[in-house]
Amino acid sequence: MVMAKSKNMLEFIPKRNAKIGWQTQENGLVRLSVPHRGFYHKLAQLLVKAPPVSKIDMDRFGSFIWHAIDGRRSIAEIAETVEQKFGKEAEPLYERLTAFFRILYGNRFISFQVPATGKTFRDNTLQKGA
Repeated sequence: MVMAKSKNMLEFIPKRNAKIGWQTQENGLVRLSVPHRGFYHKLAQLLVKAPPVSKIDMDRFGSFIWHAIDGRRSIAEIAETVEQKFGKEAEPLYERLTAFFRILYGNRFISFQVPATGKTFRDNTLQKGA
């Protein structure tokens, strides 16, 4: 499913992928636990002792944003909270934020819901120009 380029990404509502485990560490930063499933992952685990789960540590910006993803707030609303928390330190805010959400989406850590349509986008087809 290809998203229409006329959609404003700031209106999208991000939702965490329930298959991705995560925890807040003692230092307040988020660590994602991404399981490796499927034939090739199992083969790699057997042959080269690849880990069954990858741990991904987020920085303080990413951790703050991850906590803000609640399935109700839009990217624009999350941007407001980031601006309130980090101020000028988050600049250029919208460019960084949309790039971060594209990375999360591209790695299937989140999906998007578009409020006007109610459609949820879970596939990996978010176009850069969207």
